[in-house]
Amino acid sequence: MSLISVKDLSLTRSEFLFRGLNFSVAKGDRLGLVAANGRGKSSLLRIVAGEEDATTGAVTHMRGLVVAFASQDVPENLLSLSFHDAVRDALSPEIAETESWRVDVLLDDLQVDKAIRGRAIRSLSGGWQRTMLLARAAVTEPDLLLLDEPTNHLDIGRIGVLERFLMALPRDCAVIAASHDRAFLDDVTNRTLFLRPQESEDYALPYSRALQALGERDMARDRQYENDMRKVRDLRKQAAKLKNIGINSGSDLLVVKTRQLSERADRLEERARPAHQERSAGTIRLTNSGTHAKALVTINDTAITTPDGRLLFRTGKLWIEKGDRIALLGANGTGKTRLVERLRAALAGEDAHIRGAASLRLGNSDQALAQLDRFPTPWDAVKRSSSLSDHQARARLAGAGIGIDAQVTPVARLSGGQRARLAMLLLKLCEPNFYLLDEPTNHLDIEGQDMLESELIEHGAACLLVSHDRAFVRAVATRVWVISARKLAEIDDPGPIFAQLLAG
Repeated sequence: MSLISVKDLSLTRSEFLFRGLNFSVAKGDRLGLVAANGRGKSSLLRIVAGEEDATTGAVTHMRGLVVAFASQDVPENLLSLSFHDAVRDALSPEIAETESWRVDVLLDDLQVDKAIRGRAIRSLSGGWQRTMLLARAAVTEPDLLLLDEPTNHLDIGRIGVLERFLMALPRDCAVIAASHDRAFLDDVTNRTLFLRPQESEDYALPYSRALQALGERDMARDRQYENDMRKVRDLRKQAAKLKNIGINSGSDLLVVKTRQLSERADRLEERARPAHQERSAGTIRLTNSGTHAKALVTINDTAITTPDGRLLFRTGKLWIEKGDRIALLGANGTGKTRLVERLRAALAGEDAHIRGAASLRLGNSDQALAQLDRFPTPWDAVKRSSSLSDHQARARLAGAGIGIDAQVTPVARLSGGQRARLAMLLLKLCEPNFYLLDEPTNHLDIEGQDMLESELIEHGAACLLVSHDRAFVRAVATRVWVISARKLAEIDDPGPIFAQLLAG
């Protein structure tokens, strides 16, 4: 029996986001919802949750269905509450009074530290805030759990906790997860819905296998479209030939035949549909300004410490050479971000232990995209970061998926995807030959991740990156560094480390 049934659903904003959408969710389904940024995934989840109305169509819920929605953003009224109280707030007053123990059991399942539970939400990291939103949804013991980008801001260890939590849900509980994390989708889903403006595709397969099936379907559709259009052209040629003969001979029969052929061509052309082509949310382009130096960065054995001086690990002697794409892995709190901060500071000035080549040009992006905070608008960011003309600046921003209206909007109002693409654009404009990238795929849709992977690989850009995105690391990294037991070591295969971090 279906928990929900979606019939002929459409949603229009300034343009239609999707239409003619039909699907159902049964007990125990684990549905991955996939689409580019801005294509209506979050809106669809809100429609299913009853928080937003569709333009047309209907969503039918099973009688008595309990739906819980873990959104991306923390409501303002929760920021001053403690983690524990913010989760408890999701319960009705009657249940909270008699069954508040459910909160503690759930937080134990999600491995929320005791110290975290008493802290105000506004003081917590994005990862802990995301965990709180999940806990608020799960504590209501829903029949259908809706998750909007649940892995954003989570490190690999916390993703492992999330995956095990979802796998341990009651068998009857269904999940719809909108996510750009390909490895997560492969691990936890058994169905994939590719949300498209029209003719969305639903496969009873996890993401990677569904994507392969979708590609085969699109190729077959393209071949059918080419065949149909070839028939249209042939019919029109026959019609034109018969028309000339009919006119010259005065044959009414040929005139009728000509009209019939033209009508067949019109009907076939109207039915013919090429395979879906995803409209880009903005192109990601990076550059590599080049350098003659073999070693871009030299790290002598140095201590990486906390701000109060506590030792996190020692680096040993290391080099980063042209073309190296190094992934830095390690459990949360081992010092990944501290090493990136130390490198950033050292390469911007003098450091006895860390030195960059004279020709090194640094490009930096942190996971909070704090480098954008000094700019009031995207337009100001591009103009202050380049010598582009006004026309060129507008074109570059539009190419990055930031339209004319958004170009003069405060940076803080941009979507996560727009901020990520603006950060990549600013990196390109400074023409670096070495990138420091801390969680660069946060907020990038799968299309954006593919673009970033291609740019880093094709341009031979040297980079040190910290990422929880396992698919991205496997695709991009030529070297892997791991922080463990207060040491930094280089390994050949990230697979065992991913498994260890996921296991917690």
